[in-house]
Amino acid sequence: YFTVLIETLWGKRRIMEVYLNIAETGIGTYGANAGAIRYFNHDASRLSPTEAGRIAAVLPLPKKRAAIDPHGFVRKHGNTLSRRVSVVRNDGLDSCLRT
Repeated sequence: YFTVLIETLWGKRRIMEVYLNIAETGIGTYGANAGAIRYFNHDASRLSPTEAGRIAAVLPLPKKRAAIDPHGFVRKHGNTLSRRVSVVRNDGLDSCLRT
């Protein structure tokens, strides 16, 4: 019910903005920017594709997965996600994220 309501009221860009600002990226860390600062010492606008992939890979279990010194699933999935970034950009599927 809530998903349908949110998608009716907000566009994709707003949904992504809210999610990226409230997603738990670590214990006591909320939002992609806070995660970037915590794990990589710079804000999200400066994340490399590998760093962004690692933060995305810890979701939805940031209390059990680590973006720093990743092993197993986080390393493999993070690498897959970082490779897919270029596909998304090349296909123009990132329009909801552009400013």
